Amino acid sequence: MFNNNNVSEFMKKAQQIQEKMQEIQKSINIIKVQGESGAGLVKVMMNGQHHCIKIEIDDSLLKLSEKNILEDLITAAFNDANRKINEEKKNKMSNMNPGMPLPKDINFMI
Repeated sequence: MFNNNNVSEFMKKAQQIQEKMQEIQKSINIIKVQGESGAGLVKVMMNGQHHCIKIEIDDSLLKLSEKNILEDLITAAFNDANRKINEEKKNKMSNMNPGMPLPKDINFMI
């Protein structure tokens, strides 16, 4: 069933896939995405490791009476950026082997 050539080819292919996965992981780690909410009133910048880099808040929101709204907008902007990171990961992973489709609900928390 398996001979030395098949095993050798399989091992080469597995090594190539592992190297490609490492390249993809490095490229994912350095991506930066910006999520926003409130039509741009709150912006959150995150990297591919899901670390928040920067939050920008429009001056018009800096009122004590608007505290709950501001907190909700920051949460929404953070979630928007997080969704974009997951989309980037999924795109990069699906491009790795076009002949092997990935499940739509797969979660890339690499």
